[in-house]
Amino acid sequence: MSVIDIHTHMFGYAWLDMLNKHGAPNYASASMEDGRDYLMEMGSPACAFEDEAFDYDKRIKMMDNSGIDLAIVSLTSPNVQWGGEKISCETAKLANNEMAAGQTAYPDRIRWFASLPWEYPDAAVLELERALSIGAVGVFATAHINERDLIDPLFLPVWRAIDEKKLPVLLHPTAPYGSKQINFSKERILMPVAGFMFDTTLALSRMLLNGFFERFTSLKIIASHGGGFLPFIHGRIDVFFNEETLVKMPVTMKPSEYLEERIFYDAIVYDKGALDLLIQVAGPEKVMFGTDQPMPNDVPKLKDIIESRPANEHEPILSSNAQRMFNL
Repeated sequence: MSVIDIHTHMFGYAWLDMLNKHGAPNYASASMEDGRDYLMEMGSPACAFEDEAFDYDKRIKMMDNSGIDLAIVSLTSPNVQWGGEKISCETAKLANNEMAAGQTAYPDRIRWFASLPWEYPDAAVLELERALSIGAVGVFATAHINERDLIDPLFLPVWRAIDEKKLPVLLHPTAPYGSKQINFSKERILMPVAGFMFDTTLALSRMLLNGFFERFTSLKIIASHGGGFLPFIHGRIDVFFNEETLVKMPVTMKPSEYLEERIFYDAIVYDKGALDLLIQVAGPEKVMFGTDQPMPNDVPKLKDIIESRPANEHEPILSSNAQRMFNL
C-alpha cells in the first residue's frame, strides 16, 4: 500500500528571497537565539526554516525515512499575500516554478498545490491556468487573506475558475485575526497549536453559513489539521443556527450537514479521540493522511492513530482517498 501525504510544505529559495525583499512589515525571516532561521509572522517566529523545505533531495530522504511514497507539497502561511500586485504575482510564479521543478526532478514522488495572488483576481486566474499547465494538482488558500475573509466578493472570479475545474483546495490557516494584540511571541507555540485551529474554524464556518457551498458545488475544500475545531462544534453550531432569527443565512442544509457532506479533511490530529470524532462527523472516505512535514510532526504517531481504526479504513485514509481526489 502506498502512503500519500496531502499536507506537507516546501518554501523555495526564490520565494524566500522575495519575502526578505518585500515582506515587511508583517513578514520576514530572522535568526533567533537557538541559532536557527525562522519565518516571522506579525512579529512572532512562526516556524523554523528547515533544510527539507528548500532542498528536494533532502525532502525525499525525509519521506523515505518516514515511509511516505508521494507528497503533495504546498507553501504554507503567509503564502504570497504581500507586497502589492506586482510582487504577489511574481512571487506566486516563482514559487509555482520551484514546485514544478521539484516534480520534474522526482516525478514519482512529488505533486503540488498552486499558490495564487488572490487579491488580484484577473492575475490569479491567469496564474491558475499557468500553474495547471506545468503540473499543479490543486490550489492552496490561506484561511483569510490579509483583512479579507475567503467569502469576500473580491475573490469570486478566482473561486469560479477553481470550481469550473473541479479542483481540490487545501485551506490552510495563517496568523489569525488579532495576532498582534494576542502577542503570540509570549508563547510561540500557541499560534500553530491554538491560533491556527481558530483560523480554520472561523473561515469554514463563515463559508458554510454564507452559502459558499451553494454557489460552488464542484470544488473540493480540504480542511487542514483535522478541520481545526469544526468536529468539536459540529452539534453546537446547529443549536445556534436553529435559534437564529436576526441574521439571514442563504443555506439549504443544517451547518452540520455541510461539515459531513461537503468538506474533506486531513488526518493531522494527535489523539485517537480526535480522529474518531472527525471520522464520526465526515466518514473515513473524506479523510486523508497528512504530516505537516518538515514542520513539527510525529509521523509514527499519526500512522498509529490511523491504524487504531478498523482495518478497512487504513488504505483509504493513507492512500486511495487521495488517489481518487487528485487523479493519481
